[in-house]
Amino acid sequence: MSRPRACAAVATASICALVLAACGSSSTSPGAGQSATRQPPPKIAMPSALGPAEGLVNVVAWAGYAEDGTNDPTVDWVHPFEKATGCKVNVKVANTSDEMVTLMHTGQYDVVSASGDATLRLIYSGDVAPVNTALVPHYSTIFPYLKDRDWNSVEVDGKRQAYGIPHGWGANLLMWNSKAVTPAPTSWGSVFAANSPYSGKITAYDSPIYIADAALYLMKSKPELGIKNPYSLDQKQFDAAVALLKTQRQNIGEYWSDYTKEVQAFESGTSVVGTTWQVITNLIEADKKVPVKAIVPSEGSTGWSDTWMVSSKTKHPTCSYEWMDWIVSPSVNAQVAQWFGEAPAQSKACAEPGMKEHCATFHAADKAYSDNIWYWTTPTKACLDGRGNDCVDYAKWTQAWTGIKG
Repeated sequence: MSRPRACAAVATASICALVLAACGSSSTSPGAGQSATRQPPPKIAMPSALGPAEGLVNVVAWAGYAEDGTNDPTVDWVHPFEKATGCKVNVKVANTSDEMVTLMHTGQYDVVSASGDATLRLIYSGDVAPVNTALVPHYSTIFPYLKDRDWNSVEVDGKRQAYGIPHGWGANLLMWNSKAVTPAPTSWGSVFAANSPYSGKITAYDSPIYIADAALYLMKSKPELGIKNPYSLDQKQFDAAVALLKTQRQNIGEYWSDYTKEVQAFESGTSVVGTTWQVITNLIEADKKVPVKAIVPSEGSTGWSDTWMVSSKTKHPTCSYEWMDWIVSPSVNAQVAQWFGEAPAQSKACAEPGMKEHCATFHAADKAYSDNIWYWTTPTKACLDGRGNDCVDYAKWTQAWTGIKG
């Protein structure tokens, strides 16, 4: 799944300062704590202690997550890390989750900032190792609602095992042109209605994981389908979501995966309503070309939560753990959140200079807000809601998405 990052593509710090987005968090979001019935991941040892730093760490990251001053000389947390630890950082920017999965499979990289549609693939392929959180001191003050979730941990021998360190997160919102779309929508039905008055000017996110958005809407609008988790769909439920998306396809003006494409579409008037990220809303508001609003609709929302994970083949375990602890330290996690435009994972980041308003804007500690967010989780045959092994896996989601788009 492609998820281009906003601030990394923005050349100036002044524009990046505008990228303050309202994104969700979750302590007990729908699906929290539910375990799936599946074979355990490969047995991979995790370190009980760390030795001397090896002098190198090879990082796969979303753009904007490992800044070294190249994009802006004032935005640099890589060189201070190198100076503090003696670990030289080599960064490979990946543009999609699929690319991250492929790169980590080579064994040439030590750590990755994986999104939830990639994490389980990495865990069950054996490409990442379980993480000893005791060796990451700053883990203790990460927001608890990001820990031990379906996308960053799995059940091993009856106990929940962490496979990564939470980094930051965001929500997928409903945005509309407030002059062109009246009355103001409150439901995802505004983009899924077959007879929408905005046909041809509806936009949607271009990724197989968007099937979960349709499933989320059906979970509320057609409760008889029995959907409990939008990433955990049996064949009947999956077919209903795909059918809804094929109907929606007739009303779609264009799909987007590059955030700049949606900005341009709304500002030109070719799109007036659709799924978005708050960062996109803020950029459009800053341009002041068209009035827009964005909300978490009545049905709730999907979203993402990224996780730093360690390769099972790493030759630099100490530098890998040092990097993970560094990136979620209060000061650095605050810098990343501000630069990139997302909610921090580190609770103490909210006490850093300039972060009080940022954390409030992002609903960083707002449990009620977070409870409406369903974070991206890799669909697997083993149902994530714990009902067995009859769910549709991600490979079939990918095939169906090709058919939906035609």
